[in-house]
Amino acid sequence: MRDNMLQVDHHDPENLSLLRFNALWESNYRNNSLLVFSTGRSPTLYKELRKEKPMLTPDITIMSVGTEITYGNSMVPDNGWVEFLNKKWDRNIVSEETSKFPELSLQSETEQRPHKVSFYVQKDKAQDVMKALATRLQERGLDVKIIYSGGMDLDILPQGAGKGQALAYLLKKFKASNKLPVNTLACGDSGNDAELFSIPDVHGVMVSNAQEELLQWHAANAKNNPKIIHATERCAAGIIQAIGHFNLGPSTSPRDVTDLSDSKMENFDPAYEVVKLYLFYERWRRAEVENFELYLANLKAVCCLSGIFVHPSGIEQSLHDAINSLKTCYGDKQGKQFRVWVDQVLPAQIGSESWLVSFKKWEQSGEAWSTLY
Repeated sequence: MRDNMLQVDHHDPENLSLLRFNALWESNYRNNSLLVFSTGRSPTLYKELRKEKPMLTPDITIMSVGTEITYGNSMVPDNGWVEFLNKKWDRNIVSEETSKFPELSLQSETEQRPHKVSFYVQKDKAQDVMKALATRLQERGLDVKIIYSGGMDLDILPQGAGKGQALAYLLKKFKASNKLPVNTLACGDSGNDAELFSIPDVHGVMVSNAQEELLQWHAANAKNNPKIIHATERCAAGIIQAIGHFNLGPSTSPRDVTDLSDSKMENFDPAYEVVKLYLFYERWRRAEVENFELYLANLKAVCCLSGIFVHPSGIEQSLHDAINSLKTCYGDKQGKQFRVWVDQVLPAQIGSESWLVSFKKWEQSGEAWSTLY
Protein backbone atom coordinates (compact mmCIF):
# COMPACT_ATOMS: atom_id res chain seq x y z
CA MET A 1 0.00 0.00 0.00
CA ARG A 2 1.33 3.41 -0.93
CA ASP A 3 -0.32 6.53 0.43
CA ASN A 4 -0.54 10.16 -0.57
CA MET A 5 -0.97 12.46 -3.47
CA LEU A 6 1.81 11.96 -6.00
CA GLN A 7 3.39 15.30 -5.18
CA VAL A 8 2.48 16.96 -8.46
CA ASP A 9 5.39 19.12 -9.59
CA HIS A 10 4.07 22.33 -11.10
CA HIS A 11 7.66 23.28 -12.01
CA ASP A 12 8.04 20.23 -14.27
CA PRO A 13 6.30 21.17 -17.55
CA GLU A 14 6.92 17.72 -19.07
CA ASN A 15 5.71 15.92 -15.92
CA LEU A 16 8.68 13.56 -16.09
CA SER A 17 8.77 12.69 -12.38
CA LEU A 18 5.07 11.74 -12.48
CA LEU A 19 5.55 9.73 -15.66
CA ARG A 20 8.52 7.92 -14.11
CA PHE A 21 6.38 6.97 -11.10
CA ASN A 22 3.49 5.92 -13.34
CA ALA A 23 5.68 3.49 -15.28
CA LEU A 24 7.16 2.05 -12.07
CA TRP A 25 3.75 1.58 -10.42
CA GLU A 26 1.99 0.03 -13.39
CA SER A 27 4.85 -2.35 -14.21
CA ASN A 28 5.51 -3.55 -10.66
CA TYR A 29 2.80 -2.64 -8.14
CA ARG A 30 -0.66 -2.19 -9.67
CA ASN A 31 -1.57 -5.86 -9.45
CA ASN A 32 -0.57 -6.45 -5.81
CA SER A 33 -0.70 -3.09 -4.01
CA LEU A 34 -3.08 -0.24 -3.27
CA LEU A 35 -2.48 3.26 -4.56
CA VAL A 36 -4.02 5.85 -2.25
CA PHE A 37 -4.11 9.55 -3.08
CA SER A 38 -4.49 11.81 -0.05
CA THR A 39 -5.00 15.49 -0.74
CA GLY A 40 -6.16 18.65 0.93
CA ARG A 41 -8.07 19.47 -2.25
CA SER A 42 -11.84 19.17 -2.50
CA PRO A 43 -13.29 16.68 -5.02
CA THR A 44 -13.80 19.59 -7.45
CA LEU A 45 -10.17 20.74 -7.39
CA TYR A 46 -8.87 17.18 -7.31
CA LYS A 47 -10.80 16.32 -10.49
CA GLU A 48 -9.52 19.51 -12.15
CA LEU A 49 -5.94 18.53 -11.28
CA ARG A 50 -6.43 15.10 -12.84
CA LYS A 51 -7.40 16.82 -16.09
CA GLU A 52 -4.20 18.88 -16.02
CA LYS A 53 -1.63 16.24 -14.99
CA PRO A 54 -0.86 12.62 -16.02
CA MET A 55 -2.07 11.06 -12.79
CA LEU A 56 -2.88 7.37 -12.38
CA THR A 57 -6.27 6.16 -11.16
CA PRO A 58 -5.97 5.43 -7.42
CA ASP A 59 -7.67 2.55 -5.64
CA ILE A 60 -8.67 4.88 -2.80
CA THR A 61 -8.93 8.67 -2.72
CA ILE A 62 -8.73 10.70 0.50
CA MET A 63 -9.77 14.31 -0.07
CA SER A 64 -10.56 17.56 1.75
CA VAL A 65 -7.75 17.12 4.31
CA GLY A 66 -8.83 13.62 5.28
CA THR A 67 -12.56 14.31 5.66
CA GLU A 68 -13.69 12.33 2.60
CA ILE A 69 -12.74 8.76 1.63
CA THR A 70 -13.86 7.23 -1.66
CA TYR A 71 -13.18 3.97 -3.49
CA GLY A 72 -12.46 3.01 -7.08
CA ASN A 73 -13.12 4.67 -10.42
CA SER A 74 -16.62 5.71 -9.38
CA MET A 75 -15.31 7.27 -6.14
CA VAL A 76 -17.88 5.54 -3.91
CA PRO A 77 -17.94 7.28 -0.48
CA ASP A 78 -17.17 5.49 2.79
CA ASN A 79 -20.35 6.03 4.81
CA GLY A 80 -18.77 4.63 7.97
CA TRP A 81 -16.19 7.42 7.89
CA VAL A 82 -18.94 10.03 7.48
CA GLU A 83 -20.77 8.72 10.54
CA PHE A 84 -17.57 8.75 12.57
CA LEU A 85 -16.84 12.39 11.69
CA ASN A 86 -20.30 13.59 12.68
CA LYS A 87 -19.46 13.16 16.39
CA LYS A 88 -19.08 16.50 18.21
CA TRP A 89 -19.21 18.43 14.93
CA ASP A 90 -21.55 21.27 14.05
CA ARG A 91 -20.65 23.17 10.91
CA ASN A 92 -23.04 26.01 11.72
CA ILE A 93 -21.30 26.74 15.02
CA VAL A 94 -17.91 26.73 13.27
CA SER A 95 -19.19 29.25 10.71
CA GLU A 96 -20.67 31.43 13.44
CA GLU A 97 -17.50 31.58 15.53
CA THR A 98 -15.07 32.05 12.64
CA SER A 99 -17.11 35.01 11.38
CA LYS A 100 -15.90 36.87 14.48
CA PHE A 101 -12.28 36.75 13.26
CA PRO A 102 -11.56 39.45 10.63
CA GLU A 103 -8.13 37.86 10.05
CA LEU A 104 -9.83 34.90 8.38
CA SER A 105 -10.81 35.02 4.72
CA LEU A 106 -13.02 32.23 3.38
CA GLN A 107 -11.61 30.08 0.60
CA SER A 108 -13.71 29.39 -2.51
CA GLU A 109 -17.08 27.66 -2.19
CA THR A 110 -15.70 24.47 -3.75
CA GLU A 111 -13.32 24.09 -0.77
CA GLN A 112 -16.09 24.26 1.83
CA ARG A 113 -17.12 20.69 2.57
CA PRO A 114 -19.49 18.97 5.06
CA HIS A 115 -16.64 18.28 7.49
CA LYS A 116 -14.17 21.01 6.46
CA VAL A 117 -14.32 24.80 6.71
CA SER A 118 -11.35 26.47 5.00
CA PHE A 119 -9.84 29.94 5.21
CA TYR A 120 -6.81 31.98 4.25
CA VAL A 121 -4.85 33.70 7.00
CA GLN A 122 -1.63 35.68 7.00
CA LYS A 123 1.34 33.71 8.29
CA ASP A 124 2.23 36.16 11.09
CA LYS A 125 -1.33 36.00 12.48
CA ALA A 126 -1.96 32.27 12.12
CA GLN A 127 -0.82 31.01 15.52
CA ASP A 128 -2.74 33.61 17.56
CA VAL A 129 -5.90 33.04 15.54
CA MET A 130 -5.64 29.26 15.90
CA LYS A 131 -5.20 29.48 19.67
CA ALA A 132 -8.13 31.85 20.22
CA LEU A 133 -10.39 29.99 17.80
CA ALA A 134 -9.68 26.62 19.42
CA THR A 135 -10.73 28.04 22.80
CA ARG A 136 -13.95 29.52 21.39
CA LEU A 137 -15.01 26.30 19.68
CA GLN A 138 -14.22 24.19 22.73
CA GLU A 139 -16.39 26.49 24.84
CA ARG A 140 -19.20 25.86 22.34
CA GLY A 141 -18.93 22.11 22.93
CA LEU A 142 -17.13 21.16 19.73
CA ASP A 143 -14.12 18.88 19.46
CA VAL A 144 -12.23 20.18 16.41
CA LYS A 145 -8.83 20.12 14.80
CA ILE A 146 -7.29 23.26 13.28
CA ILE A 147 -4.60 22.69 10.66
CA TYR A 148 -2.37 25.37 9.15
CA SER A 149 -0.40 24.57 6.00
CA GLY A 150 1.10 26.09 2.89
CA GLY A 151 1.91 29.32 4.72
CA MET A 152 -1.67 30.53 4.23
CA ASP A 153 -4.30 27.76 4.43
CA LEU A 154 -6.26 27.19 7.64
CA ASP A 155 -8.66 24.24 7.81
CA ILE A 156 -11.10 23.42 10.60
CA LEU A 157 -12.12 19.75 10.81
CA PRO A 158 -13.70 17.35 13.30
CA GLN A 159 -11.08 16.17 15.82
CA GLY A 160 -11.25 12.66 14.37
CA ALA A 161 -10.53 13.85 10.82
CA GLY A 162 -7.28 14.51 8.99
CA LYS A 163 -5.02 12.67 6.60
CA GLY A 164 -3.41 10.64 9.38
CA GLN A 165 -6.69 9.57 10.96
CA ALA A 166 -8.08 8.65 7.55
CA LEU A 167 -5.06 6.44 6.94
CA ALA A 168 -5.36 4.88 10.42
CA TYR A 169 -9.05 4.20 9.76
CA LEU A 170 -8.23 2.42 6.50
CA LEU A 171 -5.48 0.34 8.08
CA LYS A 172 -7.84 -0.69 10.90
CA LYS A 173 -10.47 -1.61 8.32
CA PHE A 174 -7.97 -3.71 6.32
CA LYS A 175 -6.77 -5.45 9.49
CA ALA A 176 -10.34 -6.39 10.44
CA SER A 177 -10.76 -8.10 7.08
CA ASN A 178 -7.29 -9.77 7.24
CA LYS A 179 -6.01 -7.62 4.37
CA LEU A 180 -3.49 -5.47 6.23
CA PRO A 181 -0.72 -4.36 3.82
CA VAL A 182 2.78 -5.72 4.40
CA ASN A 183 4.21 -2.21 4.01
CA THR A 184 2.76 1.28 3.87
CA LEU A 185 4.63 4.28 2.52
CA ALA A 186 3.24 7.75 3.21
CA CYS A 187 4.56 10.71 1.23
CA GLY A 188 4.08 14.38 2.02
CA ASP A 189 5.15 17.95 1.38
CA SER A 190 2.98 20.24 3.56
CA GLY A 191 1.87 20.77 7.14
CA ASN A 192 -1.36 18.82 6.75
CA ASP A 193 0.75 15.75 5.90
CA ALA A 194 2.56 15.68 9.28
CA GLU A 195 0.11 13.35 11.00
CA LEU A 196 0.59 10.74 8.25
CA PHE A 197 4.06 10.17 9.67
CA SER A 198 2.72 9.62 13.19
CA ILE A 199 0.86 6.41 12.30
CA PRO A 200 2.70 3.37 13.78
CA ASP A 201 4.61 1.08 11.40
CA VAL A 202 4.24 3.46 8.46
CA HIS A 203 7.28 4.43 6.39
CA GLY A 204 7.36 8.11 5.53
CA VAL A 205 9.08 10.39 3.05
CA MET A 206 9.11 14.16 2.96
CA VAL A 207 9.99 15.13 -0.59
CA SER A 208 12.88 17.57 -1.09
CA ASN A 209 10.50 20.44 -1.84
CA ALA A 210 8.58 19.95 1.44
CA GLN A 211 7.25 23.17 2.95
CA GLU A 212 8.66 24.87 6.02
CA GLU A 213 5.92 23.84 8.46
CA LEU A 214 6.44 20.13 7.68
CA LEU A 215 10.22 20.42 8.09
CA GLN A 216 9.69 22.17 11.44
CA TRP A 217 7.36 19.40 12.59
CA HIS A 218 9.92 16.78 11.58
CA ALA A 219 12.74 18.55 13.45
CA ALA A 220 10.62 18.73 16.61
CA ASN A 221 8.94 15.32 16.50
CA ALA A 222 10.65 12.80 14.23
CA LYS A 223 14.24 13.84 13.62
CA ASN A 224 15.64 10.53 14.90
CA ASN A 225 12.95 8.27 13.46
CA PRO A 226 14.64 5.99 10.88
CA LYS A 227 11.29 5.27 9.25
CA ILE A 228 10.94 8.88 8.07
CA ILE A 229 13.36 10.38 5.55
CA HIS A 230 13.76 13.73 3.82
CA ALA A 231 14.31 12.87 0.17
CA THR A 232 16.82 14.64 -2.03
CA GLU A 233 14.44 14.32 -4.99
CA ARG A 234 11.40 16.46 -5.71
CA CYS A 235 7.78 15.33 -5.79
CA ALA A 236 7.07 11.89 -7.31
CA ALA A 237 10.80 11.29 -7.81
CA GLY A 238 11.12 11.46 -4.01
CA ILE A 239 8.59 8.64 -3.70
CA ILE A 240 10.67 6.46 -6.03
CA GLN A 241 13.75 7.30 -3.94
CA ALA A 242 11.93 6.26 -0.75
CA ILE A 243 10.80 2.92 -2.21
CA GLY A 244 14.46 2.15 -2.87
CA HIS A 245 15.70 3.52 0.47
CA PHE A 246 13.32 1.36 2.50
CA ASN A 247 13.73 -1.68 0.20
CA LEU A 248 9.99 -1.89 -0.32
CA GLY A 249 10.30 -3.35 -3.82
CA PRO A 250 11.60 -2.50 -7.30
CA SER A 251 12.61 1.16 -7.53
CA THR A 252 13.92 1.48 -11.08
CA SER A 253 11.30 2.97 -13.33
CA PRO A 254 11.12 1.51 -16.84
CA ARG A 255 11.42 5.14 -17.98
CA ASP A 256 14.95 5.13 -16.57
CA VAL A 257 15.92 2.07 -18.63
CA THR A 258 17.72 3.17 -21.79
CA ASP A 259 17.62 -0.16 -23.61
CA LEU A 260 14.08 -1.50 -23.82
CA SER A 261 14.96 -4.24 -26.29
CA ASP A 262 15.94 -6.86 -23.72
CA SER A 263 13.16 -9.33 -22.88
CA LYS A 264 13.73 -11.95 -20.17
CA MET A 265 11.26 -14.63 -21.16
CA GLU A 266 12.03 -16.77 -18.10
CA ASN A 267 10.63 -13.99 -15.87
CA PHE A 268 7.92 -12.84 -18.24
CA ASP A 269 5.68 -10.17 -16.72
CA PRO A 270 2.81 -9.03 -18.96
CA ALA A 271 2.29 -5.75 -17.06
CA TYR A 272 5.94 -4.83 -17.46
CA GLU A 273 5.82 -5.74 -21.16
CA VAL A 274 2.78 -3.51 -21.77
CA VAL A 275 4.44 -0.56 -19.99
CA LYS A 276 7.63 -1.17 -21.95
CA LEU A 277 5.72 -1.45 -25.24
CA TYR A 278 4.20 2.01 -24.88
CA LEU A 279 7.46 3.55 -23.71
CA PHE A 280 8.98 2.15 -26.88
CA TYR A 281 6.02 3.55 -28.84
CA GLU A 282 6.63 7.02 -27.37
CA ARG A 283 10.35 6.91 -28.13
CA TRP A 284 9.66 5.51 -31.59
CA ARG A 285 7.42 8.39 -32.55
CA ARG A 286 9.85 10.90 -31.00
CA ALA A 287 12.65 9.35 -33.15
CA GLU A 288 14.61 8.34 -30.05
CA VAL A 289 15.12 4.68 -31.09
CA GLU A 290 18.35 3.96 -32.94
CA ASN A 291 18.52 0.23 -33.60
CA PHE A 292 14.82 -0.05 -34.39
CA GLU A 293 14.96 -3.35 -36.31
CA LEU A 294 16.34 -5.08 -33.19
CA TYR A 295 13.62 -3.47 -31.08
CA LEU A 296 10.87 -4.64 -33.43
CA ALA A 297 12.30 -8.17 -33.46
CA ASN A 298 12.33 -8.28 -29.66
CA LEU A 299 8.79 -6.95 -29.47
CA LYS A 300 7.61 -9.75 -31.73
CA ALA A 301 9.54 -12.27 -29.64
CA VAL A 302 7.34 -11.66 -26.60
CA CYS A 303 4.14 -11.86 -28.66
CA CYS A 304 2.91 -15.26 -29.80
CA LEU A 305 1.86 -15.56 -33.43
CA SER A 306 -1.79 -15.88 -32.47
CA GLY A 307 -1.66 -12.82 -30.19
CA ILE A 308 -4.43 -10.26 -30.76
CA PHE A 309 -4.62 -6.52 -30.12
CA VAL A 310 -8.22 -5.44 -29.48
CA HIS A 311 -8.92 -1.74 -30.09
CA PRO A 312 -11.57 -0.11 -27.83
CA SER A 313 -13.76 0.15 -30.93
CA GLY A 314 -13.80 -3.65 -31.10
CA ILE A 315 -11.52 -3.92 -34.14
CA GLU A 316 -9.03 -6.79 -33.81
CA GLN A 317 -5.54 -6.91 -35.26
CA SER A 318 -2.77 -9.46 -34.82
CA LEU A 319 -0.04 -8.24 -32.48
CA HIS A 320 2.60 -8.83 -35.14
CA ASP A 321 0.66 -6.70 -37.66
CA ALA A 322 0.22 -3.99 -35.04
CA ILE A 323 3.99 -3.95 -34.44
CA ASN A 324 4.73 -3.88 -38.17
CA SER A 325 2.42 -0.88 -38.59
CA LEU A 326 4.75 1.14 -36.37
CA LYS A 327 7.11 1.56 -39.31
CA THR A 328 4.73 4.10 -40.85
CA CYS A 329 4.90 6.56 -37.93
CA TYR A 330 8.58 6.57 -36.96
CA GLY A 331 9.67 10.08 -35.96
CA ASP A 332 6.35 11.78 -36.73
CA LYS A 333 6.48 13.48 -33.29
CA GLN A 334 10.18 14.37 -33.42
CA GLY A 335 10.88 17.67 -31.68
CA LYS A 336 7.31 17.88 -30.37
CA GLN A 337 5.84 17.55 -26.90
CA PHE A 338 4.60 13.98 -27.05
CA ARG A 339 4.22 11.53 -24.14
CA VAL A 340 2.45 8.21 -23.67
CA TRP A 341 1.53 6.44 -20.46
CA VAL A 342 -0.72 3.56 -19.38
CA ASP A 343 -3.05 3.32 -16.39
CA GLN A 344 -4.73 0.42 -14.58
CA VAL A 345 -2.70 -2.29 -16.32
CA LEU A 346 -4.42 -5.49 -15.17
CA PRO A 347 -3.20 -8.84 -16.56
CA ALA A 348 -5.18 -12.07 -16.22
CA GLN A 349 -3.76 -15.45 -17.26
CA ILE A 350 -6.25 -17.23 -19.53
CA GLY A 351 -4.05 -20.13 -20.67
CA SER A 352 -0.75 -21.82 -19.92
CA GLU A 353 1.10 -19.35 -22.14
CA SER A 354 -1.47 -16.64 -22.81
CA TRP A 355 -2.61 -13.52 -21.00
CA LEU A 356 -5.42 -11.02 -21.35
CA VAL A 357 -4.22 -7.54 -20.36
CA SER A 358 -6.63 -4.63 -19.98
CA PHE A 359 -5.39 -1.06 -19.57
CA LYS A 360 -6.02 2.58 -20.40
CA LYS A 361 -3.58 4.27 -22.75
CA TRP A 362 -3.09 8.03 -22.61
CA GLU A 363 -1.33 10.26 -25.10
CA GLN A 364 -0.30 13.88 -24.73
CA SER A 365 0.48 15.77 -27.89
CA GLY A 366 1.22 19.41 -27.11
CA GLU A 367 -1.53 20.58 -24.77
CA ALA A 368 -4.08 18.03 -25.99
CA TRP A 369 -4.74 14.72 -24.19
CA SER A 370 -6.50 11.65 -25.53
CA THR A 371 -7.19 8.22 -24.11
CA LEU A 372 -8.02 4.74 -25.33
CA TYR A 373 -9.58 2.14 -23.00
